[in-house]
Amino acid sequence: MSEKIVLTGIKPTGTPHLGNYVGALKPLVDMSQNNRTFMFIADLHALNTMHDPHEIAEHTYEMAASLIAMGLNMENAILFRQSDIVQVYQLATLLNNVTPKGLMNRAHSYKAMVEKNTAAGEDIDAGVNMGLYTYPILMAADILLYNSDIVPVGADQKQHVEFARDIAGYFNHIYGETFKLPEPVISETAGTIPGLDGRKMSKSYDNTIPLFAPEGELKKKIMRIITDSKTPEESKDPDESTIFHLYCHFANTDEIENFRKMFVDGGMGYGTAKTILFEKVNSVLANARTEYERLMSNRGEIDAILADGAKRARVVAEQTFARVRRAMLGE
Repeated sequence: MSEKIVLTGIKPTGTPHLGNYVGALKPLVDMSQNNRTFMFIADLHALNTMHDPHEIAEHTYEMAASLIAMGLNMENAILFRQSDIVQVYQLATLLNNVTPKGLMNRAHSYKAMVEKNTAAGEDIDAGVNMGLYTYPILMAADILLYNSDIVPVGADQKQHVEFARDIAGYFNHIYGETFKLPEPVISETAGTIPGLDGRKMSKSYDNTIPLFAPEGELKKKIMRIITDSKTPEESKDPDESTIFHLYCHFANTDEIENFRKMFVDGGMGYGTAKTILFEKVNSVLANARTEYERLMSNRGEIDAILADGAKRARVVAEQTFARVRRAMLGE
């Protein structure tokens, strides 16, 4: 097992879909096989956009059950709810006092809101709550609390790790060497998974395929994938096909090459291609789906796993926070 400490979080803002599987969930499960990994369900981060506690709780169960069903290595991985670790709230409060406001002004999420409001002729801070504005500070607390060495992120999340490094640097400069400076590891697949309409798979586009949808629903969704008007006899470009792109994330090298040839040679209609995709995806996910359904029907088991993870994470969190408190308050 690697001596490097890996830290990652997943927001419970929707039911897991195939894009989550390819871009985040499967890579995390794979990483857990050989690395000590702190893996949290980021329910606190969900609060600045979601205000229904029942919805957050449901999606938390779904995310946890998905990871467990897919084979998360529970010896190496520490899986827990972010909100179960009181030290993350405390550390974020203390980090507020060393974080320049100008750093928060440069955060992508805040700048996007300002640009949207400016274009609409509204006050630049319309709709901006302090949870959104200070989001990078809470994320820095997540990253620094567990002495993380490596933080796997998509390219659009790299800034958060950079901010955590900046904030750790400000703190170390004032109070002495206290925090490690973590390194981002950019996922090559995150953010590239096409949805039913060819755009990035996202619940905001309503173009997702639920990860553990029942077999009938999975087939129905896949058959709705939008295609061009080429006839079965015509050659088709696999690199422009959502069907082919999705297939590549579930098939082996030989299967992918055979499927590519079927596109290029012609003689295959899109209905047949969708059926081949469905059968492949279904075969890969069938066993995990059965375990997911079992876990979702036995939520006490998920609660126990998350509680044990929180207990293990809290050991490290308490030590880190005590060190920070002594540095800042002399206690």
